[in-house]
Amino acid sequence: MEQAPTLDTVCQALQALYNNPDMAGKEKASVWLGELQKSVFAWQIADQLLRLNQSLESCYFAAQTMRTKIQYAFHELPVNSHPSLRDSLIEHASKITPETPPVIVTQLSLALADLILQIPSWKGGVVEIIQKFGSNAQQTSFLLEVLTVLPEEINSRSLRLGANRRQEVIAELTSACPVVLQLLTACSESAGEDKRLQARIFRVVGSWFSVGGISQDAIINTPLLQAPFEALRHRETPSHLHEAAADCLCTALYSMEDIQKHPTLAQALFEGVLTLTEGYHLSVADEDSDKSINYCRVFTEIAEAFLNVIVTTPNQGLGDFRILELLLTCVGHHLYEVAEITFNFWYRLSEDMYQKNDMALNELFRPYIQRLLISLAKHCQLDPDHDTIPDDTGDFGEFRLRVSELIKDVVFIVGSTPCFSQMFSNLQNPTQNIPWDASEASLFVMTAVAKNILPEEKEIVPQVLEAVLNLPETAHIAVRYTSLQLVGELCEWIERNPQYLDPVLQFLLAGLQQPLLASAAANALQSISIQCRDHLTKHFQGLVQIIQAMDTFNLSSDAAIGLLKGTASILARLPHPKIAEGLRTLSSFQIAQLNKLIAEETGPVKQGSDNDPTVWLDRLAAIFRYTNPTVNNGQVHPCQAVIQEVWLVLSQACNKYQADVRITERCCRCIRFAIRCLGKNSATLLTPLVTQMVQLYQVHQHSCFLYLGSILTDEYGTEPGCIPGLLDMLQAFCGPTFKILEEHNGLRNHPDTVDDLFRLCLRFIQRCPIPFLQSPMCKPLICCAIAACSLDHKDANASVMKFLADFFKCGREKDDREDFEVRQTLVKQLLNDHGQALIHAIINACIYCLPTYMIPDVAEVVHEIMLIDRPMFCVLLETTLKALPAENSGGAVTATHKQLTDFHKAVTSAEAMKHVSHSLRDFSRLYR
Repeated sequence: MEQAPTLDTVCQALQALYNNPDMAGKEKASVWLGELQKSVFAWQIADQLLRLNQSLESCYFAAQTMRTKIQYAFHELPVNSHPSLRDSLIEHASKITPETPPVIVTQLSLALADLILQIPSWKGGVVEIIQKFGSNAQQTSFLLEVLTVLPEEINSRSLRLGANRRQEVIAELTSACPVVLQLLTACSESAGEDKRLQARIFRVVGSWFSVGGISQDAIINTPLLQAPFEALRHRETPSHLHEAAADCLCTALYSMEDIQKHPTLAQALFEGVLTLTEGYHLSVADEDSDKSINYCRVFTEIAEAFLNVIVTTPNQGLGDFRILELLLTCVGHHLYEVAEITFNFWYRLSEDMYQKNDMALNELFRPYIQRLLISLAKHCQLDPDHDTIPDDTGDFGEFRLRVSELIKDVVFIVGSTPCFSQMFSNLQNPTQNIPWDASEASLFVMTAVAKNILPEEKEIVPQVLEAVLNLPETAHIAVRYTSLQLVGELCEWIERNPQYLDPVLQFLLAGLQQPLLASAAANALQSISIQCRDHLTKHFQGLVQIIQAMDTFNLSSDAAIGLLKGTASILARLPHPKIAEGLRTLSSFQIAQLNKLIAEETGPVKQGSDNDPTVWLDRLAAIFRYTNPTVNNGQVHPCQAVIQEVWLVLSQACNKYQADVRITERCCRCIRFAIRCLGKNSATLLTPLVTQMVQLYQVHQHSCFLYLGSILTDEYGTEPGCIPGLLDMLQAFCGPTFKILEEHNGLRNHPDTVDDLFRLCLRFIQRCPIPFLQSPMCKPLICCAIAACSLDHKDANASVMKFLADFFKCGREKDDREDFEVRQTLVKQLLNDHGQALIHAIINACIYCLPTYMIPDVAEVVHEIMLIDRPMFCVLLETTLKALPAENSGGAVTATHKQLTDFHKAVTSAEAMKHVSHSLRDFSRLYR
């Protein structure tokens, strides 16, 4: 938008957007208004629309525009215009009345809050707006909204305030806290029966707690601390106020990172939470699940806040086990959604106790974990009317999966065998007829811990296996289904007790023939086959017969592939002469189906259709992946002849389906595992494979060809005769790759290509560094890696950083090879040429582009550069730091000279990579 539109034009566009029945007109107006909001003219237009106050739509558009401009485009305004914007916004806010629509109030509140945060020169902004709006009941709602969103916006990623400004703002909030609490107390006293006003007050208190803006001394003796407890204790409290009170307490508890710093507040919150027990029980009696959930959130939050005390001083002081009792009471609620809220606490508790590895401590917590497991088993019971197998999808199915993971985490506290035994005893109670749903739930819990049972256990597991293997046909289908899963999870125990193999195989074979049980039986058979492969070679032919009849069973695609994995792992244990025959048998059916599809004249292939070849490609990939026989030097690989036959078909498939990236990726995956199966014995495939890959890549830039190239480089990069051909392959790949990556947003639009390109480069550095470093493609690839430093795609960035780290590592590590000096010279020369650009890219990526969790990968690169040439790195880093802006767009200091100096010293003197990572992480917070 080159010039400012007239106000009439904007109003006409808004009229078209909201009132024009023509959809094309609406779309056109929406696009135009979006462009207006992005332009610099939006500031004045929004101000004028708010003054005009013509309609709800125009005011909402103006308020939203003002908020988004302040949030995302504050840099457009010169600093000297900030005071007039502030005055204008306050003037608009002063016109708010109780009739003003909430959406407009919210937008203006956010706008004013973001403005306060981004104008460092506006000192005492919070007190000023309280003085401006606090005495007018008409503006109370707006004022409370501003006070709520202000702390919430401090950590907004779009504002990028920086750590210094955040600390400054939090200090201002803390100093303004007494005034805020005085205002809230007055509002609370005048609220009377206005429950919505009380809820707003709770939201403000919670919001200020969340950033540490409220000290314990300021609030401990005010009624504001007891008010949320009062609301939660009263049975008649309306739901919205009940939820707001719970939110407030949860935030207060969450904000107490260190109880030792807030002992008085911690004690007050602890005593207050203990008074909520009766309220929880009343909510259960009233069947008010929303309130039960609120109580459970508060109980869980205090348990997490006091976790360290509970573990270090169990059942003493604030480590009082009454907190655990509260949680177990919630776990006992009839709704699994309530129980699930507590899960994170149990995870964290198990982590702490696992680290401590203290048997005496485990004994203290054992009774509570036992009760937890019993309650979880009850929650996992299917509906008594359920008449089919358990469903792993849906809310309840996902809940059961989370229960299984939780049980695996906590079971060490009580011991796997006692847990297994306890659940088995639930199945054996002679005094009562156990309902099928309770039996299935016990089996489900046993399945979760089965892999932890020691092979030496000879008392319980044999009884369990005997009971399971002799289940009558009349047993509920869900019980039989879960029993199959349990047998699969017992694979490690069965491997050490092979006398049970034959009856287990018969049991699983019977399950395969039941349509509803077939996939569970196949998955269990896969586990048994892989774990017990050395015992099952005599059963190979029987398994082959099952494979040949596989499509007559009602198997999911994953279960069918699992059967092939298990059978192929046994195949690899056969004598060499039988491996080729077995591999040919296993792959022949898949090849026959592929040949049939390749021969057909078909149009585009629809996923899952009858002419979709990925079914057969996935099955072939599984066969090759798990057929990994031991081959001694000089031996002919038993799979070589078969894979050469298969290669001809795969080559045809690559040509036929070259335009379909989904199918091409499956072809490349299949070839990848075939090459890994053969290793160096696949040399005869190298030339035709590379030739075809390069030809196809010129037409279709599927990144899977780059990945397949990295596999070939990994296998043959140390073979002198293969290196020139591999480098030619790299050069042929680079032309089309650079072309798409140099497009507008090319790196961001093609992260898979970036990922696979630098995996390929990494293999060259690892396998044949000198030929790669001397190749004409090395410098442009380094430049591409520098450009990709800012790419925030996790996998792609990790591959770039791993390549750069190993690039510098190969120039400093004196390994067994005699070419160290040559490598070092080549790497240092590239560092001289591109080091400044790289360090500049790395630092800017850390502070402006990459999420914090990706910084350790970057730190590894920095550390490697220092190890190869620390003096040079010191100079490069200093130059980069001097170029960083001293202030952000609002005029706030980003990093002081001392902070820059301290960061430079911390990084350049770091001896370990983790120290570099911590320094980079802390430094990046100054700019975000």
